Amino acid sequence: ISYEPQEEILVTVGGSEAIDAAIRALVSPGDEVIIPEPSYVCYEPITALAGGVPVVVETKAENDFKLTKEQLVSAITDKTKVVILPFPCNPTGAIMEREDLEAIADVLKDTDIMVISDEIYYRLCYDGHSFTSVPSLGEDIKEHCILINGASKSYAMTGWRIGFVAAPAQIVDRMTKGQ
Repeated sequence: ISYEPQEEILVTVGGSEAIDAAIRALVSPGDEVIIPEPSYVCYEPITALAGGVPVVVETKAENDFKLTKEQLVSAITDKTKVVILPFPCNPTGAIMEREDLEAIADVLKDTDIMVISDEIYYRLCYDGHSFTSVPSLGEDIKEHCILINGASKSYAMTGWRIGFVAAPAQIVDRMTKGQ
């Protein structure tokens, strides 16, 4: 995936600040944020602090805790502003394979819905599973995607609090102003 360092990258104080900055930059009061659960505990309160409405989608063991296309379609309303994709997922270990993500991208490609792709666990894939970054699926989804990552999980640098965002320039600009 290629980004312009000066315009499309923002360094943050860990992944949590990146998530907070992304939600605050995108969500206005009343906007809905789709959050697959179980997942990181801060998505809901950060959404609420921004005035947004968390829309929790319970993933299921029989689907390996993946967000399905059908679940996403049924959760989208005219107020949906953001979908959070926290895969690989803590605490379930769920990994959305490329074909799973392509189905999700297919739903979102002709909408104005933004994707926050929390990829902090991207190096922690086991048992033959492989990681696919959401923005790598093509320009039509990349322009609607905020990639969040950092050094804490993959490089065992939790105390260093190094995170980053890769996103379209106009989103990074909004996030930088908020930061």
